[in-house]
Amino acid sequence: MTPRLKYPHKSAPDGIKAMMALEASFEKSGPEESLRHLVKLRASQINGCAFCIHMHATDARKHGDSEMRLYMLNAWRESTLYSDRERAALAWTEALTLLPQTGAPNTDYELVKAQFSEAEQVQLTLLIGAINVWNRLQVGFRASHPVDEKDKAPA
Repeated sequence: MTPRLKYPHKSAPDGIKAMMALEASFEKSGPEESLRHLVKLRASQINGCAFCIHMHATDARKHGDSEMRLYMLNAWRESTLYSDRERAALAWTEALTLLPQTGAPNTDYELVKAQFSEAEQVQLTLLIGAINVWNRLQVGFRASHPVDEKDKAPA
């Protein structure tokens, strides 16, 4: 894949700075780090963002999430590896990432409401919105993820 822009982040520094400030806010008052990684990874899977899938799977592993939880994330509804809080966040992630199809159903919101305070609900929703913006930047401009030689397909 050929990138469409070599340095898209340098082309709009004020916008990127604002996005980075939003990201920094999640560390202060957003959901716990492990949940942030799952949400970002799940939205990136839905959006087909290889760059972000690579980044967030790598980050999740570095911060202690198991390989199996990452492998099973696409099938979280059928897996017992996720807590009720994680399930609520993942349902909300899917509902908002696929907003035109879902309309953010009340059933998904009720799950979030039962697991998150009002402030946490807003932070979670901002987190989901932010990863969707990042996905659109990376997919739209065809950003390439890093490739380790050991991960390449055999010749």
